[in-house]
Amino acid sequence: MTTTLELPSTRQEAWRWADIDALRRAAESERAVPVAGADRFLDLPGARLLFVDGVLDESASNLGPVQLMQIDASDHPLGRQALGRGWSLRLERDAVAEPVQIVHVASGAANHLPAEIVLAEDAAAQVYETYVGRGWTNRLTRVTLATSARLMRGVRLLQDDGFVSLREEAELGEGASLTATFLAAGTMGVRIDGGITQTGDGAYAEFGGALLTKGELKQECAVALRHAALNGQSHQLWRAVAADRSQASLAARVEVARHAQKTDGEQSLRGLLLQRTATVNLKPELEIFADDVKCAHGATVGELDAKALFYMQSRGIPKPRAQALLTRAFVADAIDRIGNEVVREAFAADADAWLEAAL
Repeated sequence: MTTTLELPSTRQEAWRWADIDALRRAAESERAVPVAGADRFLDLPGARLLFVDGVLDESASNLGPVQLMQIDASDHPLGRQALGRGWSLRLERDAVAEPVQIVHVASGAANHLPAEIVLAEDAAAQVYETYVGRGWTNRLTRVTLATSARLMRGVRLLQDDGFVSLREEAELGEGASLTATFLAAGTMGVRIDGGITQTGDGAYAEFGGALLTKGELKQECAVALRHAALNGQSHQLWRAVAADRSQASLAARVEVARHAQKTDGEQSLRGLLLQRTATVNLKPELEIFADDVKCAHGATVGELDAKALFYMQSRGIPKPRAQALLTRAFVADAIDRIGNEVVREAFAADADAWLEAAL
């Protein structure tokens, strides 16, 4: 019996830049021998989980505070396909966990996995994920932060082929803090789809990262951040670098409810074209129903500064090196916000490796 893969249509506004054809090709690709994944863990203490095609490799994993359990599906078009047994990190009040690392290896075809992070009052955690391999990797992650809970999260998308789709859903309680950074520096299609809601007063959310795309690839993020309580703060900072004939698309929305007074929301979307044959699409949105708020957005697309390039070359720096330095500085806006030094250096190394190959 053949199951028809139900996917969204690009005729829908929210999916108009999505590369559904690439996703379908990745899902229909044949499986191969999985690439190594254990060597992708960073030099950090704490739990380590290795998933191969969505299944835990117990011999290479140390669960620590993480459990495997059934997780409810989402009503999101891709998130609802991530059904069944997934990983769950639940911390009790005032608990502080060592970093949790998760490496996802894909060998082809499609694999799905749900996850949840639930932090009780004043709990704190760090979760870092790395994606490698090929095929369609589809993930649903639900985050629930109680009063004053804190979560730092970093995601490295490094697949050599195929497509990675992430559905991120988060609910932030009073005074809770979520900081999440994503880096797409592989050679696969990408869709990062976020829905973050601040339900408690004084919640803080920082959600951003960088898309680095080349060849014929299409990568995108689509994030909606909803302020539904007083004194909320949010920052969405995204950078996109597009080379060759590739396309990077950033859509970021801030929604402020009528009763969410004193909201401070900021968006910064910037794109860099390494060749004029590439495309960067930017779509910042503000939907504000409260009258005592401070919200701002900025969106720019351009090329490397010709004057800066000339100045650096006049000081003896070869043009390729000058281009790499300027592009690295552009991307650094997004990844230098990572608080953990080991993780920040890993993100920077990924970006540098991509730039070396693209320039």
